Order: sequence, then C-alpha cells, then structure tokens
Amino acid sequence: MNRSDLKNIFEEMNALHVVVIGDVMLDNYWWGSVDRISPEAPVPVVALQKRESRLGGAANVAVNCRALGAKVTVASVVGDDAEGQMLIKLAIEAGLDTSLIMQSWRRPTTTKVRIISRNQQMMRLDDETTDDLYTEEEHPFIDLVLKYLQRVKPQVVIFEDYNKGVLKENVIRKISAHCKEIGIVTAVDPKKKNFLAYRDVTMFKPNLKEVVEGLHVVNLKSDEGDLALVHQKLYSSLHHQVTFITLSEKGVYYNNGFTSGIIPSHIRNIADVSGAGDTVIATASMVYAITKDVKTMAEISNLAGGLVCEEVGVVSIKKDLLYNEAELILCK
Repeated sequence: MNRSDLKNIFEEMNALHVVVIGDVMLDNYWWGSVDRISPEAPVPVVALQKRESRLGGAANVAVNCRALGAKVTVASVVGDDAEGQMLIKLAIEAGLDTSLIMQSWRRPTTTKVRIISRNQQMMRLDDETTDDLYTEEEHPFIDLVLKYLQRVKPQVVIFEDYNKGVLKENVIRKISAHCKEIGIVTAVDPKKKNFLAYRDVTMFKPNLKEVVEGLHVVNLKSDEGDLALVHQKLYSSLHHQVTFITLSEKGVYYNNGFTSGIIPSHIRNIADVSGAGDTVIATASMVYAITKDVKTMAEISNLAGGLVCEEVGVVSIKKDLLYNEAELILCK
C-alpha cells in the first residue's frame, strides 16, 4: 500500500454513514485501592476512588465508528430506566444519533460494573436479561429501522450481537434482506445463538471461539487449511461475501473466496482485551466499504484491535494513532 492510498482511505471514512444495530450496554467502572482483606470473608476490600460510565457492546462499536470519522446512528432497545437514560445521554455526548434507540419497560438496560484496582479488573457485576424482544417491542423496532434505512440509505450497517435479545432471528432476516435489496454493506459480529441466521451479508466476523461454538467443530487449528474449511462451511449456510475471523494473539484470517490469508498480530504491551472485537468490526466494515479490498481491510483492522488492547478498559480507537501505525507498518 502506498501513502496516498492510505490517506484516501482515512479521508473517505469521514463521508461514511454507519448504522449499528444490536445489544447496547452501559459499562460502569469503579476504580479503587486494595489495602486489606475483609474480616467477614477472604476477599479484598476495595476503597472506591472514582466511578465512570462508558458506552459498551454495540454502542462501543458505534463510538469506534464515530472516532474514525463516520456519521453514526445506533439502533437498539434499552430499558425505560435510569441506566437507559444515562446510556442515551452518553451516546448523544459522543456524537451519536440515538433516534433508533427504543426504550421499553419490559426489559432492563444491560449494565456491567467492572471493579478495578492497580489497573487489574478484580470483579464484574452484570445486570441484564437475555430474553428475546417481545412481539410488542420487535415489530415497532423493525418498522422504525426499515423506514430509516429506506429514507437515509447509509453506506454500512453493522449487526453487533451479544445475545441479549435485540437481534432475534426475525429482526436479523428482515433488516439484512432490506440492506441487500438497497445495496448497503452489512457486517456481522455474531454470537452462538443466531450464528447462522445472517444469510447474504457482506462480511461475517466471528472470533475463533464463536466459530467452534457456532459450527460445532472440534480440534480447530488456527492455520490456513482449517480456516479455509471453516470459510467453506460458513459460505454453504450464509452465502456471504467475506469471512473475517479474529484469532486473538495470532492475528486475523480473511477469505472472500478468491483471496485469503492470515495477518499476524504485532508485538504489544497488552493491558486489557475488553472491546477489541468492537474496534475490529468497526474498522473492518468501514475500510471494506471504502476499498472492497479484503487484505487491506484485514491489515488495518488488525492494527486497530491491537492498539486498543494497550489501554485498560473498553476504549475507542484513536484515528491519528491508527493512521500513524498503518503508515509505519503497511506503507512501502
């Protein structure tokens, strides 16, 4: 890749409109110090010093897309509760369009509390439901999203599935079919429950664990031979265009049926892997929408995922750092 091509990619990111559909979450961080063990039980006592709320799940994917320069709309269903109000407030402050976020009294807002001391996560508390949307939630949500897509015609739709109930099968099928009909690039970060529901999408991006669970394969190796077989098996069910598999510390694998390969990870000082997959799907979908080049997409998003692992907690990508690293490593 030459510098001119890279510069054009990063400039064209600013012209994209991305809609992120899926399970949004409120990530709360409680930071403190540990100086003693509780006399009540053999557990550390954390003296809280700071509390912080951030956007998580599909909302973190949206924040990453926004950090890369895109206009971003979030589509989800949250609770009609204080946590839902906080999530919407944070999304607006982050520059996200929240017009497709529905609030429902039937479900709580998914909330995670991470307790951290000395840059180490000690415990996580989850408050959530994993029940699918009720019919009374599902139909208005589908109508809201379809009308928006028809009217606005964004370049990219990302399905971010955390198995919390928003992306039930009917939601997936109706929205993805409409995207195909009107020519929108679709990217999927799947989970086990509806793993093979995303037929005809543009890009399918599981990690290795999700491949094992979703396809019920055993003894899967992260080499090109085994991964090529995974692509074929996925394609037989999904008829998608691009398989993009994250391989943790071993890098990423890409395959569009014509060209394939593994991009190895670069050496990092890993602090926290939370949210790295969100950064990868955000970067990959945007780069692919611009270039339609699977190798370029894999190379840049691999760098993006590595960069956010160097910070504690769920953080979004910094566009200037990603550009500088891509220029240093990828440009000839």
